[in-house]
Amino acid sequence: MLRRYAVVLCVFALCLAAEVGARRPLLPQKSGVSKSSFGSVPDAGDVDMFTLTNANGVEIRAITYGAIITSIRVPDRSGRFADVVLGFDNLEGYLKGHPYFGTVVGRYGNRIGGGHFTLNGQAFKLAQNNGPNHLHGGVKGFDKYVWKAEPLQNGLGVAFSRTSPDGEEGYPGNLAAHVTYTLTDKNELVVDYHATTDKATPVNLTQHSYFNLSGDPSTTILGHELRIDADRYTPVDATLIPTGELVPVQGTPFDFRKPTTIGARIEQPHEQLKFGRGYDHNWVLNRKGSQPAFAARVLEPKTGRTVEVATTEPGVQFYTGNFLDGTIKGKGGQVYNQRAGLCLETQHFPDSPNKPNFPSTVLQPGKEYTTRTVFTFGVAR
Repeated sequence: MLRRYAVVLCVFALCLAAEVGARRPLLPQKSGVSKSSFGSVPDAGDVDMFTLTNANGVEIRAITYGAIITSIRVPDRSGRFADVVLGFDNLEGYLKGHPYFGTVVGRYGNRIGGGHFTLNGQAFKLAQNNGPNHLHGGVKGFDKYVWKAEPLQNGLGVAFSRTSPDGEEGYPGNLAAHVTYTLTDKNELVVDYHATTDKATPVNLTQHSYFNLSGDPSTTILGHELRIDADRYTPVDATLIPTGELVPVQGTPFDFRKPTTIGARIEQPHEQLKFGRGYDHNWVLNRKGSQPAFAARVLEPKTGRTVEVATTEPGVQFYTGNFLDGTIKGKGGQVYNQRAGLCLETQHFPDSPNKPNFPSTVLQPGKEYTTRTVFTFGVAR
């Protein structure tokens, strides 16, 4: 009898240990920033990884190649931590080419129609690297450079910087760009952008992480619930360039003013959804003022994980991973199929340099480009 009780207790202890091991305690943790090697880029030098950990055990990893966020580990409602962004386990994956997983994109995030614009009476020609259009800074945008980086001296974060020389990818002016990632004990990822230039130039920097809050990218994001604080969006042509109109979302599949499952209307026979194979559009945010204001919130119902986005930007590009096609193997050899992740790219509007009625993206010499976006991770009980 005693032997039987001993066996039962042993099994119970093993199960308890397994359960505890599946969780990372939601007790105060040792916060800090650590630095490690993440390989090297031929002719460009070493790539470093910075790991940010807050008092709650939330962990964010970012590398100097492309200022890429490679991992965000947050808990679910049971306290189980998982990585909620797509990416790769090593540098080789990022060097092979990918759809901007976790990168900072620039000098101009999103599309510029026809790969050209005119500024102060001068015509500028850019790479047409997305059909007839220019996308995310061109053939070698900010996502394909090794940035300088230093941990913050007065906070839990890391500051990335690089100078884009005059003429890079066709853009005018020497642009000094800075991007800072800060992790707070409120589970906020604060992304600050800053830039200056010596010639007038368009600037539109954004963060391009693909989220799957389930922590399991073998499942799609169609079951995630989304709310976007926007009464209007910018419809596009067949090449995904805005027409210049600001159209009400009411009565369309683009109405996310109330929490709505992403998959609820994505297959509706709407011309705009056909153009992008799903959602790949800019929403005109209702926000006012100069401080970060609520833009969007995503909930994954099964795990309870949430991410809320606040920004100083006038728009957000909601993209549902429509062009993922199963040809990319990511972390742990996981195949990334269509709609394995979603993006919420805070931004000025696409093709603004060619749309005088859109908010201007032109940075003038002597002026400063400053924007902030805050991603707050939480749990719905």
